[in-house]
Amino acid sequence: MAVVPGGPSSRPAAGAQFFCTAGRGLEPFLMQEVRERLAATQVEYISGKVFFTTCSDLNMLKQLKSAERLFLLIKKQLPFPVSSVSKGKILNELQRLINDDPESWLNAISIWKNLLELDAKKEKLSHKNANPLKRKVGEDDITAKKLKTEQIQELQETKECQLEKQIEEKILEQGNFITEGEKFQKLQDDVMEAVDTRNQTNITFRVSCRCSGAVAKTLTAQEVGRVIGIALMKQFGWKADLRNPNLEIFIHLSDIYSVLGIPVFRVPLACRAYIKTAGLRSTIAWAMASLAEIKAGAVVLDPMCGLGTILLEAAKEWPHVYYVGADVSDSQLSGAYDNLRAAGLRDKIELLQVSVIELPLPSESVDIIISDIPFGKKFKLGKDIKRMLQEMERVLRVGGTIVLLLSEDHHRHLKGGEASSGPLNSQGGHTEEPGGEERLTPAEKGAVSEPVSSSFAASNQECLDRMPPLGSLVPVDCYRVSLGKTDALISKYKKSYSPGR
Repeated sequence: MAVVPGGPSSRPAAGAQFFCTAGRGLEPFLMQEVRERLAATQVEYISGKVFFTTCSDLNMLKQLKSAERLFLLIKKQLPFPVSSVSKGKILNELQRLINDDPESWLNAISIWKNLLELDAKKEKLSHKNANPLKRKVGEDDITAKKLKTEQIQELQETKECQLEKQIEEKILEQGNFITEGEKFQKLQDDVMEAVDTRNQTNITFRVSCRCSGAVAKTLTAQEVGRVIGIALMKQFGWKADLRNPNLEIFIHLSDIYSVLGIPVFRVPLACRAYIKTAGLRSTIAWAMASLAEIKAGAVVLDPMCGLGTILLEAAKEWPHVYYVGADVSDSQLSGAYDNLRAAGLRDKIELLQVSVIELPLPSESVDIIISDIPFGKKFKLGKDIKRMLQEMERVLRVGGTIVLLLSEDHHRHLKGGEASSGPLNSQGGHTEEPGGEERLTPAEKGAVSEPVSSSFAASNQECLDRMPPLGSLVPVDCYRVSLGKTDALISKYKKSYSPGR
């Protein structure tokens, strides 16, 4: 594990504090990952965010797979009491986030600068040692395409919200700033020159705001951005730059916490450079693969692989494994082939065009099966899902593992068509803002500290109790996760015996 050297303007010996955003339900995966990958301490979670302390450098931080975005933490505190005080008092309290504790801001900027400097030095060193003739152009092209796509989305958003943008431009002239709707564009190439900790006035910045819950009914993101932005300019002499800042300040005010941070990377961690065409969300795919506990030498099958996202995530993380993907769709397999070539994994994963209910594999020849079972209007599997599971059960070895992403409809069909008695809960699953259990913590409300809260275990057990055995497949784990507009269940089974013997 790399540690940034100590010094008066570098990270503290105990490490720096960060937080990651995560899809709902992926918090336990991310908590475990930061502990194992980054040797993180002081790990806490709230719905959609995981906080931790680590001495890892940017190269290690980039390796996180279950996180959406990574932020350097400036400040985390209790929510503003919007129901009991006036709006003017709340705005004054917002100013105090900067004025009462300028040292925490300067420390965060210093750590951020040191992270970037160390990473830049490593980049220069690697370029010196690298052979330019062996440069991997594929990943560069993929990243460029992703950036171009983001730019197109920004332009589309600008057209749709033209009036709002005009208002924001006017606000900028008056010392106000942007909301979270505008994405972090890019750090300037000369950011290290501009961000001189001895001359803080060289910093250009913008503010991205998000308000949720009761706070959003009292304050707008524009009002919060205006107050925070003006306070930063007065306190530190920073200059506002809407389009091309050195620094972005992110602030989220909700009913359970107020958090401020600095985005560490321009491109979200969940946007993988090695995936040419996205299918299943990469963070979900990685979480499923991690739950399968893949070991070197194993045979891993995705019998409905689609664009191959699950296999790509697994092969990147656990390379010394034999991977097989199957699908009946020409277009899906074509996209999977493109993804494998772009990721440099064509020799690691074998693709077959076959049906999931007629797999050309011997019985008990596979160690692990991981698959996203299609659902939605285009895929009405109904009772066919039982036939699929029977074929997967056939090819799986005794003691083998199956990890499936299932809709609630799939879950009901597997239970024999019974209607669910209520929403399924699982480890880390939250359909709304967190409830009372997440508000109770030893140090402060709104965050649950390590080890993982007992509420995770309780909700996991509740989900497991609703999962029936499927022949020889015994339920082991269940997690509810968000797919955006809908939720799904990551369900893990173990094969306990060989049917027919």
